[in-house]
Amino acid sequence: MLYTFYNQKESMDLKTANTQLLESVDLMYDLYLYLLLAFQEVKNASLSKMEDRANKLRPSFEDLNPNRKFIDNSILESIANSNPFQDLCQRRNVNWKSDERQEIFRKLFIEIEKSEVYFEHMEAIENDFSNAKNFLVQLFRNEIANSPLVYNFFEEEEIRWMDDIDLACSMVIKTIKNTKDEGPFEFLPLYKDNDDEKEFITTLLKQTVAIDQESEKMIAELADNWELDRIAKMDVLLLKMAFAELQSFESIPTKVTINEYLEISKYYSTPKSNVFINGILDKSLKKMTKDKKIVKTGRGLKQ
Repeated sequence: MLYTFYNQKESMDLKTANTQLLESVDLMYDLYLYLLLAFQEVKNASLSKMEDRANKLRPSFEDLNPNRKFIDNSILESIANSNPFQDLCQRRNVNWKSDERQEIFRKLFIEIEKSEVYFEHMEAIENDFSNAKNFLVQLFRNEIANSPLVYNFFEEEEIRWMDDIDLACSMVIKTIKNTKDEGPFEFLPLYKDNDDEKEFITTLLKQTVAIDQESEKMIAELADNWELDRIAKMDVLLLKMAFAELQSFESIPTKVTINEYLEISKYYSTPKSNVFINGILDKSLKKMTKDKKIVKTGRGLKQ
């Protein structure tokens, strides 16, 4: 959102950027719901294939007596029978109902049936809840999340999802791993209860913009022999965000902030950015500490 803001300053104010930021996070939650719903769509594709085999002119014994281990998975049933989850998807208009979307899962299940993870599960003697859960996690990791069919759908549906898909997949895996043998299906909320996640992202946006000129001056000062316009735009942006986080959030340790932005740079900037950003952040930390611009409260938060 900051990248968009800085490139559209003439047509976008901070209020609009903040609104679009929250909309983008909200949209990411739809991606999470789509991926969870994918389980029951794969199950439906399996059921449809069973019906086709049973309706053959001369069905075999296997056609009439299929292995139901997958479609009888208790977690799949729990997802399908969860009124809160299904109602939420309906309210947000998240579904795979069109013919084009159904075709994705028809083709996907053909690939799943050929997979090692599916074959081993269907042939295994064990069929307790723990095994059923582990199977769904592996199925999701290996076959659903990595499916070009699913990935291409998301890319065409909403380009912003490409930045969010890894996080959404991790949320799905966490949801399945946390599922209990008894009780209702529990899915993750958009924001954690009793947490300040929403406040954090809006404050980070606002503070990064607020100290923009100060941050540019510090980058120019600390980047020896580098003119600001020669530094990768994303490197400059990540440094501005890091400076804002270091100065604006008293409860976040400095090491956590620095490590986070080094990690982010691996995904969003150049191969050499990690070393450059690390060097600037190290210098800036010493300067801001000396100038008493960094104040951390709580035990162990000064490092």
